[in-house]
Amino acid sequence: MDGPSLIRELKKSVTCTVTDDETTLESYGTDWTSEYIPNPLAIVFPESIDDIREIIIFANKQNIPLVPSGGRTGLSGGAVASSSELVVSLDRMNKIIDFNETDRLLTVEAGVTTQEIQDFASEHNLYYPIDLSSKGSSQIGGNIATNAGGLHVIRYGLTRNWIKGLRLVTGNADILDLNRGLTKNATGYDLKDLFIGSEGTLGIICEATVELTEKPKDSLILLLSVSDISVSGEILKSFRNSFVLNAFEFFTDSAVKHIDTISKTKFPIKNSYYLLIDIECTTEDELLKVESLYNDFNNRAIISDGVISQNAKQYKELWSFRENITESISVYLTYKNDISVKPSQIPLFIKDIETILTRDYPDFDTILFGHIGDGNIHISILKPHEFDKAEFLNICKEVNNHIYRTVASYGGSISAEHGVGMIKRPYLMYTRTSKEIELMKDIKSVFDKNNILNPGKIFPS
Repeated sequence: MDGPSLIRELKKSVTCTVTDDETTLESYGTDWTSEYIPNPLAIVFPESIDDIREIIIFANKQNIPLVPSGGRTGLSGGAVASSSELVVSLDRMNKIIDFNETDRLLTVEAGVTTQEIQDFASEHNLYYPIDLSSKGSSQIGGNIATNAGGLHVIRYGLTRNWIKGLRLVTGNADILDLNRGLTKNATGYDLKDLFIGSEGTLGIICEATVELTEKPKDSLILLLSVSDISVSGEILKSFRNSFVLNAFEFFTDSAVKHIDTISKTKFPIKNSYYLLIDIECTTEDELLKVESLYNDFNNRAIISDGVISQNAKQYKELWSFRENITESISVYLTYKNDISVKPSQIPLFIKDIETILTRDYPDFDTILFGHIGDGNIHISILKPHEFDKAEFLNICKEVNNHIYRTVASYGGSISAEHGVGMIKRPYLMYTRTSKEIELMKDIKSVFDKNNILNPGKIFPS
């Protein structure tokens, strides 16, 4: 059956909206990656779990691949439809279903954004701690599908830690209601956790029960400059042993050059590396202890300079330097990598990566930044003006092999936050053994026997 015939048959078979106009196809057929040309068959907008089941039944009958689509803010190609797939957008499944204040459990549809969950929690004097730069557009279903992390993993963990229940439809069109909000459930395999991080390859998440927590207490920020990243381990250990850390971030001086182009406030210090430490600080004694640690590091020349936030306005200003990195380089075609090692390995790992990039790729402006407290580094390579896109992307794939071999030597991961998708699929063997990949394929075949859900993502179909 040709494309137009399939679309006509689809419109007869499902009760929700089906769209195939060119603008919508282009918009919903891709994510924040730039390597692939979107080419979906059509976009379908379910409004209920029954709608999704209808779509999956149709897809199995007609052997049409499906690509689940949330806010499309991923960087691995996990939401790309480039081979005439049917995109299943969760945009219209955006309702808050239930809130139990005693249990602190919020049940939402998959299309509710991270920001909406945070706002709801705040209105009820509670807190949802998964904080992403894309929170205004990223959706909870996509966050779950990639097990998103964000800025506060060092304190609160990943999305997985806050999901207490899932309702979903598998690739076999079975509706599953997993865990149902329980904290303790020792009854065999935890199927809920199996779907978290599965990148839409096992089922389409329709509803999630999210746990909320108390709001964090007053905090302050230290912005420190250091000439040698190797001291970050000692600094992390000292502050972590003495305080509750909300975040422990880093970025390089190459990032500051771009931050200054969009920042309303001039960057206040200067050196090769910068550490941004967010600390819960509620008493005068704690503030004195922060200052004592700062002075000790300064006196021992472990740090060269620094700023401690004095009020809420300065706290936001200092955070903005870290948060503005991605926006400041958005004017460039950027090849992004998202990798992780153990936090204790970070200093040596960064030195190894910098050696590779400066020695072998001196023409590239490379920005290193990330969540050093949980071992997650973002590597952003900016395309030089003299390179065309194809040439640049080919060289970046060559860079990948150098970087991922280094990641493998540290026992790290080629993807810390954004999943494998299509972009990192060729490099999966740097993190996973052949036996692990074989077992993952076996698991997929149980829940999606006809391989209609996001085929070609994570591993080859």
